[in-house]
Amino acid sequence: MNNILRRVDLNLLVTLDVLLAEQNVTRAAERLHFSQPSVSVHLAKLRDIFGDPLLLPGPRGMRTTARADSLREPLREALASLERAVSPAAAFDPATADNTWRIAATDYSESTVLLPALCGMRAAAPHTRIAVLEINPPRLAKQAERGEIDLAFHITSPDTDNFHQQPLFTESYVLVGRKDHPRLKRRPTLTQFCALEHVIVSPDGGGFFGPTDERLAALGMKRRVALSVPHFLFVRSVLATTDLVSIQPWGLAKHWPELRTVAPPVDIPGYEMSMYWHERVHRDPAHRWLRESIAQAISAS
Repeated sequence: MNNILRRVDLNLLVTLDVLLAEQNVTRAAERLHFSQPSVSVHLAKLRDIFGDPLLLPGPRGMRTTARADSLREPLREALASLERAVSPAAAFDPATADNTWRIAATDYSESTVLLPALCGMRAAAPHTRIAVLEINPPRLAKQAERGEIDLAFHITSPDTDNFHQQPLFTESYVLVGRKDHPRLKRRPTLTQFCALEHVIVSPDGGGFFGPTDERLAALGMKRRVALSVPHFLFVRSVLATTDLVSIQPWGLAKHWPELRTVAPPVDIPGYEMSMYWHERVHRDPAHRWLRESIAQAISAS
């Protein structure tokens, strides 16, 4: 098969399709906007390739051989499939789409990125589905390349690894504790802050050191981290029921009305949250709609 395909010019197959339909070289030339001699040359090459005359002289033009008849339907289907493959991508219609989107996110980005966009996306594309997968930064590039995920929400990074990225918002930190926490009635001093017992979110699991601790270390100070957890949702429950406190992103803490938030006594650098996607889906109309929907929802929130 490969040897045959290497010998066949696509134009020859288009000519053959028209010849089989018209069974007349002159009419075929008119349809193809070729000269009659050019179509005759194509027919000669086709006869050589298939080892069959394909079209024979008849009383009213030409008649097809048995080999030509066997080619007619598969050739028409193959050319139609090829035409669909090379045609411009169809416009995406969210109202009728049934895509399943796979998004890698933490529970933080579920709440701060996906949740604000969810209602609008459901209204515009009611038949689509969203699967949220636990984010694994070291595997993101491979997952995206294989089509296992469509989007990821993560802190902006200069190392994009074949990813496109779009910044969504910048985040800052606040100190959070229970509503009636006796030491959060006002902003604590740095010494008071370090004396509190803290809970930290460690996405990799088990970490007791983060950006806050880096800033404190630069000042020659240290806090006590009593609890390390992998998810933000559990922190909310811990803070509501204990005297533990936590440095949390403001975008998340502002939705915890049962808790108290105060400015931390130490300057903790914030970060930028971005949306990531792979080059393989960059120009896909459906994927573009997904990204634009999320970005618009975030800018409006």
